[in-house]
Amino acid sequence: MKSKLKKIAISFIIMLMATAITNSTYIYAYGISSPHIGFLFILGLLFGPYGALGAVLGNIVLDLYTGFTPLEIIPSAIISFGVSYLAYKLWYSGFKSDKVRKPRLDTIYQLSLFLSIMMICGLIFSAAHAIFMGIIVNPLLDEYIFISYFLNFINAAFIFGVIGIWITKKIDIVHVPKKSERKVHNKFYRILFILLLIVTLISTAILIISQDKNLLTMYVTLIGILLIAYLTKPFEYNVDLTKKNTIIESILQNFLILTLIIALFGALISFFSYNFLKDINHINQYIILMPTLIITDTILILSFIPCIIILKYIGDKVLQPISSFSEIESFIGENKKIESEGLVDIYSKYINEKNEIGTLARSYTDLINFNNNYIENIDKIEGKQKRIEAELDIATKIQAENLPTEVIETDEIIVNGYSRPAKEVGGDFYDYYPLDKDHIAIVIGDASGKGVPAAILAMISQVMIKQLLKYNNDPSKVLYSLNNLICENNSETMFITLWLGIYNTSTKKLVFSNAGHNPPLIRENDKFRFLDIDTGIVIGIMEDFDYVKEEITLTDELVLYTDGITDANNNDEEMYGEDRLLNFFNKINRNDDPIDPLLEDIQSFTQDAEQFDDMTLMYIKIK
Repeated sequence: MKSKLKKIAISFIIMLMATAITNSTYIYAYGISSPHIGFLFILGLLFGPYGALGAVLGNIVLDLYTGFTPLEIIPSAIISFGVSYLAYKLWYSGFKSDKVRKPRLDTIYQLSLFLSIMMICGLIFSAAHAIFMGIIVNPLLDEYIFISYFLNFINAAFIFGVIGIWITKKIDIVHVPKKSERKVHNKFYRILFILLLIVTLISTAILIISQDKNLLTMYVTLIGILLIAYLTKPFEYNVDLTKKNTIIESILQNFLILTLIIALFGALISFFSYNFLKDINHINQYIILMPTLIITDTILILSFIPCIIILKYIGDKVLQPISSFSEIESFIGENKKIESEGLVDIYSKYINEKNEIGTLARSYTDLINFNNNYIENIDKIEGKQKRIEAELDIATKIQAENLPTEVIETDEIIVNGYSRPAKEVGGDFYDYYPLDKDHIAIVIGDASGKGVPAAILAMISQVMIKQLLKYNNDPSKVLYSLNNLICENNSETMFITLWLGIYNTSTKKLVFSNAGHNPPLIRENDKFRFLDIDTGIVIGIMEDFDYVKEEITLTDELVLYTDGITDANNNDEEMYGEDRLLNFFNKINRNDDPIDPLLEDIQSFTQDAEQFDDMTLMYIKIK
């Protein structure tokens, strides 16, 4: 309600100001009578019934102030309100399509609609008021009044209409109708509208041919009845409130600016030539009542109409195809096929054109087809990729389940480990498990390469070691047998580093053998050092290699690791290295579990640098 009153008040004030200014003696001195009536059109168009009501109320106040009687004011006010509201009704009637938008001049259709409605409203207003003046004042003046009102109406409506629409584009105060729930009888209202135009044209002819007051009274009454009847037509469309910046909008804006400049130029010519024209015989009686802006109209007709025709041609042949092509935006989705059926229908209109538009249409059609073929291929690849990912996920779970899940912790010893593959699966593994009540098997390995091949080699080696240890507790013999088994069918020349030890919980003796793996860290006398061991060669390179069996007494701690720990890189391509690893274990509290603190130290060193190698750590702590 507050918004509606605001629109009424704005229209009322604008009409008061416009009437006060344009009815001045100075304006009349140059033959320009009542240009304020053009505001009826624009206020009704922008604010609907509230704009029409405010404008009519402003006009009534000034008419009363001027001295007009109620009998003269009321019929004029009814027609004025009807014409003002008619502009609003016609704009939202959806003549061309059911896509109705707010008043904008950003297409040739909307500009044509604006001009057509302005001419229709001007014709009805001028005919009705000329009849009123002929009946009330002087029948001899009615045709001059008609021409005066009509030209003033369309001139002021055009100039102030263009400016008003531009302003409301920046300040959105336009009143938008809601779709009516009543059924619309289009045929009935179409007949009403045609009858309204016919009666208006007939009454205009009668103004010139006859001054019969009774006949004129009948026709102006019929105009009023038909006008009010048509205004009862419900709104049948929802208004499209989307905003688009289009090429034609920019062209039309520049065109209308140029047109307004021409109109101003014509007005200046009119002012300067008025005194000369009014002294010429035969036209003096016309020029006093006709607006001098008729010169402006002549200039505009000579320039405006050809320009509109050219713009219509450009819009239909160039801008409309481009606008159609831009509809592809709503069909495009990331990694999705373009629904081409509707788009190809659009482009097919222009495919046979022998110009740039035809080339563009053909290119768009080809692009859509190529894109859809590409997406189909991608979908097939993604289907395979998802299947691979699912299989890798299963492989990851299988590999994780093959690693120890529980820490060995007794009154004498703790054995624990950790492994993190660089990819879904990796070539690192560790294992520990009791062989009998006095012996614990401890193994750590690192297969060459990354991903699935390395994981397969690691899992095969892990399974084979368990089987071989059932028949032989000598680590060197186990490595010897494992090496020969791996070498038998190793066409890809893959290899694995291994360290295998067997710890005797009773004697605290650790018997081990090494196949090219990193030397472990051992703690003695409260200090860690690298254990000096035989290097050996990696598993899978050379058959019948005799691995060395070594033995130590383990009284404190032993740390085993893969090179993914020491080779961890930071962004400066520095490696974590053996020295940092040694320093870390010499600084850590021996009562703490070292796995999480070590991982945090490595993360602090590498920051966000990507790691390309598996990381595995295992430790044995003698209590």
